[in-house]
Amino acid sequence: MADIQTRLARCKFRSWHRGTREADYMIGGFFDRYSQEWDEDDLVWFERLLDEDDVDIMAWALGTQPTPDTFAGSQMDAMRKLDYVDIPR
Repeated sequence: MADIQTRLARCKFRSWHRGTREADYMIGGFFDRYSQEWDEDDLVWFERLLDEDDVDIMAWALGTQPTPDTFAGSQMDAMRKLDYVDIPR
């Protein structure tokens, strides 16, 4: 497995290159806000999240679909706050 800095760099890239601006802001903004605080378990959670479809991630974060048990918890609770999204004007 790659070292933690390589994994974080990969996650950052994948977070900000999702395919839609909305997903980039939500997922990339979440990464930028919280990744410095993550331990191994948090990073593994996020790496797994990045494998999911954007529409599902966004629906879980917005509460329009129930979050699967594998993604429920404190990380998803933080994602639901959306206080990390900086929308340029």
